[in-house]
Formats: sequence, C-alpha cells, structure tokens
Amino acid sequence: MSVKFEQETIRQSTVRGEPGKHHSHHHVEKLGHDAVHELGERITGGHTASGYLAAYLKQLQSNPLRTKMLTSGTLAALQEVIASWIAHDRSRHGNYITPRVPKMAIYGTFISAPLGHALIGLLQKVFAGRTSLKSKILQILVSNLIISPIQNTVYLASMAIIAGARTIHQIRATIRAGFMPVMKVSWITSPLALAFAQKFLPEQTWVPFFNIIAFIIGTYINAHTKKKRLAALRRKHYNEGRSTSGRTDDYPRRDY
Repeated sequence: MSVKFEQETIRQSTVRGEPGKHHSHHHVEKLGHDAVHELGERITGGHTASGYLAAYLKQLQSNPLRTKMLTSGTLAALQEVIASWIAHDRSRHGNYITPRVPKMAIYGTFISAPLGHALIGLLQKVFAGRTSLKSKILQILVSNLIISPIQNTVYLASMAIIAGARTIHQIRATIRAGFMPVMKVSWITSPLALAFAQKFLPEQTWVPFFNIIAFIIGTYINAHTKKKRLAALRRKHYNEGRSTSGRTDDYPRRDY
C-alpha cells in the first residue's frame, strides 16, 4: 500500500508540473510570435498606415521623383560599398569607402532615378488601362527592346566616367565592350521582374522595385568586375616583377 501510495503521489506531482512547463513554453512561443508580428506590422503597416513601407509609399505618391532620387542614390552608394567588400577592393587608406561611393550616389540620384522615372512613367502611360495578355507581352517587349538599351547605355557611360574615362573614345569603347553582356542579363531578369510587377505591384511602386532588382544584379556584376580587375592587376605586377598595395584606376589619371 505504501509503495502504491508513493507512486500515485509521484504521478500526480508530475502531472501537476506539466501544465506549468507547457504554459512556459507556450508563453515563450507567444512572445516570439508577437515580436515577429509586430515587426511585420511596423514594416508593412499591417491594417494601418503607420508602417515603414506604408510611409514610404505615401512619400512615393506625394513626392515621387524626390523619393525615387533618394532611394536610387542610397542604393547606388550602398551597392559600391558592398561590392568593394565582397571583392576586397580597398582604397589607398585601407577601407571600403572609396571615392567611387559618393560618385555612385550622385549617379543614382541625378541620372538613374530621373531617367527611370521618365522612361517607366512613359511606358505606364502608353499602356495605361490595357490589361490584356497581348498588351502585357507587348509592354515587356517595349521595355526590353527600347527602355533597357537606353538605361544600360547611360549606365555604362556613367560607369566609364566614374572609372576615369575622359574621352569619347574611352566611353564608347566601354559601352561597346559591356553593352551585350549587360543586355543579356537584362533580357533574362527584366521580363520576370516586369511580369511580377504587372501581377502584384501598384504602378507607383514599380521604379523602387526595379531599383532593388538592379541593386542586387548591379552588386553582383560590380563585385565580379572588381575581382577580375584586381586579378588582372596582380598578374600584371607579378609579371613585371614588382608588387603594389595601392589601388589602380581603370583609366590613368592623377587623383582618385
């Protein structure tokens, strides 16, 4: 009888302890879920207009060009820093904040954003109210055969100038060498991005969305280009029998 009584007591104690354990575990899970839910609402706005994304979209509607300029400039500068970090391309002072960073910010703010605002705005105006499958396909073709070549030509010319090109011949050579590789990337990514935007995004968010896509692709291309250039410089200095620890320009000039 005593043994049975002790077993019953132990069993009851264990049963009484389990709800507390489950309650504690449930409380932790609830806190984690609430934190994630709150973060999501802060980013997207949830059912209110107080989220970061909602505030950004509001600015995009009230001040479209200014918002796009600030977004593009910030992303362009950040792209240069990340690409330099990935490629281990440091400045002469040993950091990743090179003189290219503010130049990329200027390009993104005053060239890329206004150009994208005008071209994509024109594309949306031409195809406004046309929701048929034929119209969407035609919109993708116009984007890839007219808008993308213009944007990529301006991009390559700007990158050549930022890299140190000072003559029309140098700029033209950069465009000629880089145009088709960049266009191939655009022809792969642009239809997918535009189809996604047509299906899921309001038109006022198209330019920032395309900026994010361009940021990801541009960071990859920029980092890959930096790695190739640094490898070529290392081979050159190795073949010349001397080493260097500084940074060399793509085009020669006195100060960078």
